[in-house]
Amino acid sequence: MNYDEFVGQVQNRARLASKGEAVAAIRATLMTLTERLFGQEVEDLASQLPTEIAWYMRQVEEKEKFGLNEFFKRVTEREGVDYPEAVYHARVVMEVVGEAVSKGEIDDIRAQLPPEFSKLFEGSKTVKA
Repeated sequence: MNYDEFVGQVQNRARLASKGEAVAAIRATLMTLTERLFGQEVEDLASQLPTEIAWYMRQVEEKEKFGLNEFFKRVTEREGVDYPEAVYHARVVMEVVGEAVSKGEIDDIRAQLPPEFSKLFEGSKTVKA
């Protein structure tokens, strides 16, 4: 999947008004995910994503463990939207990520995250709050 397809999928599924809003959701979600992943996992994921999207992930140096609520709070702050919107957008972004990368890579990411993070992978089928 190339950059325009990725952004277009997020924009369409999240029902965002502009490409810029989609990019903001992608950036916020993936930068926050990068803060939560350890070891080689960030580079493994970034290598399967379009270069322009992988760039956001490669800007994050700080790593720490935090829960799902904190994850969504950070996405909310980065994206500049209300919490329910950020939750929905993050789920959409991860749904598109799941289609853009190998299943093995998604499995590796999920293996690093606590069980509560399964809600992050529910996708756009979850009703927008």
